[in-house]
Amino acid sequence: MSSRKTQRTVIIGVARSDAHAVANHLIAMRLREAGFCVVNLGVCTPLEDFADALVAHPDAEAVLIGSLNGHAYEDLRDLPALRAAGRLHCPLIVGGNLSVGSHKDGDERERLLNLGVDHILDEADQIPLLLDLLHAARATPLTGV
Repeated sequence: MSSRKTQRTVIIGVARSDAHAVANHLIAMRLREAGFCVVNLGVCTPLEDFADALVAHPDAEAVLIGSLNGHAYEDLRDLPALRAAGRLHCPLIVGGNLSVGSHKDGDERERLLNLGVDHILDEADQIPLLLDLLHAARATPLTGV
């Protein structure tokens, strides 16, 4: 008799205008080693493709988008419309270099959160812990008020 556990699914990729592939592959490899089923959309991925992947994998517990070229806000500007249409309904996690230039004013994080990004990570090492926290919160129903 098999005591096989259901594999948790995540969708990952790199934002539309970004062709940086190395971190994407390393994150996918690390998540697979942690037991996740990883749907890796690769580089230069339009936001619509993430939404389509979520339709194809409705059990996905999160969408992770990397951006290293600093154009995350521009690449994700259609997020409010996709959220309103119910096409990106799971947590959206963004990480990487979030703005262009060496001087960061801190505004880029707030702008992304206001756009509808749920979580912004500074380090790839934070991904498994955040996914576990989100999974636990989803599995634990809220009781009482």
